[in-house]
Amino acid sequence: MELRLLRYFLTVAREGSITNAANALHITQPTLSRQIHELEEELGQPLLVRGSRSVSLTGEGMLLRKRAEEILELVEKTEREVSLGDDVLTGEVSVGAGETVGVHFLTKAAQELRRRYPEVRFQIISGDGMEVCELLDKGLIDFGLVFDHVDRSKYNAIPVPWRDVWGVLVRKDHPLAEKEAVTPADLIHQPLLVSRQVLKGPLLPEWFGAGLDALNIAGTYTLAFNGSLMVEDGMGCALCLDRIINLGEDSPLCFRPLEPRREAGMHIIWKKYQVFSRAAEKYL
Repeated sequence: MELRLLRYFLTVAREGSITNAANALHITQPTLSRQIHELEEELGQPLLVRGSRSVSLTGEGMLLRKRAEEILELVEKTEREVSLGDDVLTGEVSVGAGETVGVHFLTKAAQELRRRYPEVRFQIISGDGMEVCELLDKGLIDFGLVFDHVDRSKYNAIPVPWRDVWGVLVRKDHPLAEKEAVTPADLIHQPLLVSRQVLKGPLLPEWFGAGLDALNIAGTYTLAFNGSLMVEDGMGCALCLDRIINLGEDSPLCFRPLEPRREAGMHIIWKKYQVFSRAAEKYL
């Protein structure tokens, strides 16, 4: 499969029209139609639903679009790294991380690297642990910041000297706001808002001492800010880490830690036998 064909296909997917895509690519419409048809024959699947004036993606087309974007991003990243000279350190260091104050350890190290090498760029991609590991496995990021357990058969890891505290985000007019900490008995019947990673991890059954069926899971979120909006609108109590949401005097919300106390440790991880760019080596 040629990279040129993937670029053609992504242009068609973005423009939603063979005609518009051909104009953007500066090739003729019959040429582009023939190239897309050859790609479909190579894959043995239809990629487009063709209308009179527009096209849309089939299920296979949507999958190819996602994979093509990842492939071309990796190709471009590799080309930038290989083309760098030895005289000046440039390039990009990319890190995947969840929402945590522990990101300060990444950014402080990045600032020190940029102080010494101003041409180096630093990129943080937000995501939960599953998303971060998926990006690492695909080679789309250099490092990941993940909580607690690390698959050491796949990754090297450095512990971060910071531990986040688990608790719940509640409205200030909620009865639990009067407590200094919340117990399993306080929360067992409360509508809970949890992240996808928490929902699939051991925290809930271990701390509550009960299966998920016994809990009132009212909703899930990916970003803590969105979870805070759900709490603000009265949907429930959000299980989250401390200091992620700004809770000033004007905030309608407050944070209460869990009791017994639960903390989350963090590790910076990277793939075993990973070949780093010069910028990523210096960052490590």
